[in-house]
Amino acid sequence: MPVEPALYLLPVTLGDTPTENVLPVYNREVADGIRHFIVEDVRSARRFLKKQNRDADIDSLTFYTLDKHTRPEEVSDYLKPLEAGEPMGVISEAGCPAVADPGADVVAIAQRKGLKVVPLVGPSSIVLSVMASGFNGQSFAFNGYLPIEPGERAKRLRQLEQRAYAEGQTQIFIETPYRNNRLVEDILRTCRPQTRLCIAADITCPGEYIRTRTLKQWQGHVPDLGKRPCIFLIYK
Repeated sequence: MPVEPALYLLPVTLGDTPTENVLPVYNREVADGIRHFIVEDVRSARRFLKKQNRDADIDSLTFYTLDKHTRPEEVSDYLKPLEAGEPMGVISEAGCPAVADPGADVVAIAQRKGLKVVPLVGPSSIVLSVMASGFNGQSFAFNGYLPIEPGERAKRLRQLEQRAYAEGQTQIFIETPYRNNRLVEDILRTCRPQTRLCIAADITCPGEYIRTRTLKQWQGHVPDLGKRPCIFLIYK
């Protein structure tokens, strides 16, 4: 189908999940009409587009890498096809582009230039975890990664816990999968026994695990979370 010139934010599956389970057909139709993609990783983006449409001619597409090593002046140049009237797509490694993702940089430039930005529907581990946690869904904050240094991490955890109690606000954060188990140990050691923790792992994937308990109830019952993408939420 003809695709209107715009910067389309194309969500990706959160794991090895069939695209038809979590992405609308419309997303594939839009992607099929785009020849230029700004991506976090070229290999995974090519794999995703082929997974979404086995007949896609991947070699005819142009990919621009946008990661933590990309220079700001490069990012602005990436939008030249869109400025010339061609639609472009943004693809993250997983989930929704521009949310906890380098794609936010190119979206900001597109907005400053007055270019049309179109977010498409897809799985967001942040929103899905809030939905399933049983915590406050009217006031919540995503805090990204916590400090690695133990003292700073404990201080940050206490700050987030205080906000959960004082403001009634759900606090959400993530960790690199291989450090998940250590993070849970730190939460159990630092926060109050009555504070509730939701662990949401492998969201939308076959091994999905979402469970909410008080920290006292979690003691001795935490599964091995190593190598599993997780979202952590705390609330009063």
